[in-house]
Amino acid sequence: MVTDEDGKAAVKLARAVIEKHLGSKGIDMPDLTPLFSDRYGVFVTLNTYPRRELRGCIGYTEPIMPLKDAINDVAKSASTRDSRFPPVKLTEMGSIIIDVTILTPPKELSYRSADELIGKVVIGRDGLIASRGPFMGLLLPQVPVEWNWDVEEFLSHTCYKAGLPPDAWRDGDVEFKIFSGHVFGELRPRGDVERMELK
Repeated sequence: MVTDEDGKAAVKLARAVIEKHLGSKGIDMPDLTPLFSDRYGVFVTLNTYPRRELRGCIGYTEPIMPLKDAINDVAKSASTRDSRFPPVKLTEMGSIIIDVTILTPPKELSYRSADELIGKVVIGRDGLIASRGPFMGLLLPQVPVEWNWDVEEFLSHTCYKAGLPPDAWRDGDVEFKIFSGHVFGELRPRGDVERMELK
């Protein structure tokens, strides 16, 4: 179980790692709970404040390393190695808010028809990974909530993220994995951290 204390520490760790990586001096690392020694998949997302425009997002879908190490790695990557954006500068960090999504292990989603697939995906609970051959794309559970998508739109956008035709999920030859996430985010830059309820 990921507690609110765990989530607040995760976000504070991500910010501390980023600001230290960008050259800030005298950064204190937060105290970490025992959860951070366990292996989890995790994504760190940077958004502008107050407009909440994406500024960087990188993560691991699989629990391949202790959470503290995974956050350390992906926080640096989200701020300076997301190929969609120029590297974040330290001067920007006062107008950026940070979200951390701690993932459950992805599970294969079996289905025999498009209708069955639609019935197995729940908006606000599920994140999706779509893959076919060398193509793979992932969308976090909060994305369809933020964009007010229904399940069909969520499936289409996940396929598109994988570089597939948006309606590829209807053909039955796209593999899907499903996961959930505990999402925690800053309410304002360097401000309070709350668990984000996905509704």
